[in-house]
Amino acid sequence: MPRPSHPGAAIENAVKFAERHGWRYREAGRSAHSWGRLLCPEASRDGCRMSVWSTPRNDENHAKQIMRRVNNCPHC
Repeated sequence: MPRPSHPGAAIENAVKFAERHGWRYREAGRSAHSWGRLLCPEASRDGCRMSVWSTPRNDENHAKQIMRRVNNCPHC
């Protein structure tokens, strides 16, 4: 099943950037604020993870945070 696209264009591009670097999307579950989670290629408990918010205060800043986390991941 393909993942849903994020309503914010900048965040959607950042999620695609993460996926190109081996990160994977996981559905958020029942959280009202989180659109989903991104998990790094490391499958153990030591792997990096990040919540992607559905309506952040600033889309551009949240997209930069996602790309910074992907670039700083020691497992990629």
